[in-house]
Amino acid sequence: MKSKEYFSLKFEDGKFIFLEQTKLPLEENYIETEDYNRVAEAIERLEVRGAPAIGIAAAYGLALSLKNSPKDKVKENFFTAYQRLKQTRPTAVNLFTALDDVKKVFEALGSYENAYEKILNKAVEIHNDDITKCGKIGENGLAVFKKKSTVLTHCNTGKLATGGDGTAFNVIKTGFENNLVDFVYADETRPLLQGSRLTAFELERTGIPFAFQTDSMAAVLMQQNKIDLVVVGADRIALNGDTANKVGTYNLAVLCNFHNVPFYVAAPTTTIDRNTPTGNEIVIEHRGKHELNTFNGVLVAPESYETFSPAFDVTPSHLITGIITEEQINIFPYNFIR
Repeated sequence: MKSKEYFSLKFEDGKFIFLEQTKLPLEENYIETEDYNRVAEAIERLEVRGAPAIGIAAAYGLALSLKNSPKDKVKENFFTAYQRLKQTRPTAVNLFTALDDVKKVFEALGSYENAYEKILNKAVEIHNDDITKCGKIGENGLAVFKKKSTVLTHCNTGKLATGGDGTAFNVIKTGFENNLVDFVYADETRPLLQGSRLTAFELERTGIPFAFQTDSMAAVLMQQNKIDLVVVGADRIALNGDTANKVGTYNLAVLCNFHNVPFYVAAPTTTIDRNTPTGNEIVIEHRGKHELNTFNGVLVAPESYETFSPAFDVTPSHLITGIITEEQINIFPYNFIR
């Protein structure tokens, strides 16, 4: 019998510990490391994933770069790690925000005495801040439920994607705990199945009734009036509210618009990129062809076939009913300049 307790990442006894998510839900394997490069690899391989989680992991990675570092190598080691972690994934803004927040602390150090401890403290602060934000997002999200509802979600936005209890997932979880969520449909989320592997795993562990279906079945559910609202997460939100999230999110927003189903995005304010005016400027990560032409390591299409595999798409802000943050629920038209 597997324990219902799980976590995505933590820092303990001088080590970064993370749940290797590519093995879920069939295998729960926690990995410990003191190597920032292993943290970078975990982000690249999607062993650690989810916008808030990869930002937290990167912050801990920077701290590890200073652990046992000779005093004359502290600066060099820090910036080598900073550049390495910065190159891991391009779309989620939380990664860059966390790295730059830690860099500011490092650059403000009067000396490199106790640099490791001070940078680690900043990483812990970033982690704890996300835990707090997740809780407030869940509380604020209660306002979107007008009755006991059936919810549809896409990709994974729970503990596995954040430092706390999640973003969109925590809206659903808090709604369920307050008798406002009756049932959840989770898109399987092709091609890496974050919905069927990870969200279903979290729904089961949380005790929320659910079913998962292929991404293309969401239209049928809405056509049959089985969905009361959709709640998804975000990897980057532009100033005008255009939102980058796991590919397939835009499909859902269009379907919701057609079927008159409310479509909500839940994310911490750290996911708002105040340097990006609109979704047109968001850099979209494209993944390798092996994620499409293989399944569980088995080739299902010829290697010679070209693939198109964006990891994210951008949902225009006018299709978003509301954006739930730890501060409030923002309603279209959005303007995050401040």
